[in-house]
Amino acid sequence: MPIEVRRFGAGHRRREGPPGTTGLTGQVIHSDARGLISELAFGGNGRITPHSNPNTTWFCVIEGGGFVEVGDERLRVGPGDAVLWPAGVPHGAWTDGTTMRVIIVELAGADDAHLRGILEGRARRLLPSEAGRVAKGEGRLAPRTRAIRRDPTAGEPD
Repeated sequence: MPIEVRRFGAGHRRREGPPGTTGLTGQVIHSDARGLISELAFGGNGRITPHSNPNTTWFCVIEGGGFVEVGDERLRVGPGDAVLWPAGVPHGAWTDGTTMRVIIVELAGADDAHLRGILEGRARRLLPSEAGRVAKGEGRLAPRTRAIRRDPTAGEPD
């Protein structure tokens, strides 16, 4: 089976966003019944007007920076920030003279983590027949070989 590649970024974008959106282009990378993944590029004064939708969405900044709002809160964001836009809560984003690239991950339907046994801070209880099979883990993190410095113009660690 050949490797599937989806192109996005400059040259592959089109105008995106809810009504009232300005200075923004994007490209859907994947979309199906489970959700949507897309890349958005904000121009120097790009704006997604406040709106809400029925799906939980992650707004992941990969380059540049700007601002987001969720409900009544506003926050400056930059590379490496992932902001949760809860379902049904008004949210928006904008830039103020800078550019910003983001990956949007929109998840359809209700959170089903509890059905899959994925609960924060909760592990599966061992059955009596499984007792003694799992040894206590011992160890530590490997020492850091070099300090990580951030280049604010590149948006990535060097």
